[in-house]
Amino acid sequence: MAEISAALVKELRDLTGLPMMECKKALTETGGDLKKAEELLRIKGSAKASKAAARVAAEGVIGAWLSPDAKAGALVELNSETDFVAKNDDFLAFARSLAEVVATRDPGSKEEEKRQALVQKLGENITIRRFRRMQAKGKLVLYVHAGSKIGVLVDFEGADDVGKDVAMHIAFARPAYMSKADVPPETISEERRIQEARAKESGKPAEIAAKMVEGALNKALNEKTLLGQAFIKDDKQTVEKMLAAKKAKVNAYAFFVVGEGIEKKSTDFAAEVMAQAGKAH
Repeated sequence: MAEISAALVKELRDLTGLPMMECKKALTETGGDLKKAEELLRIKGSAKASKAAARVAAEGVIGAWLSPDAKAGALVELNSETDFVAKNDDFLAFARSLAEVVATRDPGSKEEEKRQALVQKLGENITIRRFRRMQAKGKLVLYVHAGSKIGVLVDFEGADDVGKDVAMHIAFARPAYMSKADVPPETISEERRIQEARAKESGKPAEIAAKMVEGALNKALNEKTLLGQAFIKDDKQTVEKMLAAKKAKVNAYAFFVVGEGIEKKSTDFAAEVMAQAGKAH
């Protein structure tokens, strides 16, 4: 039997948010295979979804820019080591200027010089993590939320208030895809496999189990897609139905969440202080 390390148990716990003992049991059953253990927990209904994508570590802000005619826009994630620096006026100004640059071209040597100068001035590592530019087929709406921690751009057609509502919805629900047609086949296959295993565990007759699989698969895909999600202002209808009622359309969207997917280092402050004290002697 494979030895299950504490580090592996912790990794599964971070992925699923479940108690350590449940994670260790799943890892033991799967011979220490992390992916299979996560899948097993989902099949058993213990873990509804992976929390890996929600792990936020890096500090920073989303720089955003929108042209006066709402035809061009850009988002940039600028990271720092601490939230203190992320609130610095020079840091915020650099983020805004980067977004305006990115609307027409990729950051270059001039931006790198400014970044290095800011590192020297503020005394922290500062990185330009990612950026996205958009050219609208219709018009763009920009929405920045939570102290510039989330930035959203939506290319839409329709009333301005509808565009803003969709942008706010995206900031809250964070859809991975526009519609079911955009979900990769391998993602659908993996979800189907999980739902089939879960239905089998239920012990229901084959005909009922097949309907359970289709229903659960459809629900899971809706939760991943903008058009299939329940609208935040009226959860009795989907975003797709809301848009149809308002005679509006979403052509594309983009959003960034500061630090999303970056693992934060946890430091034992007391241990660090003792280590520094030891070095002093």
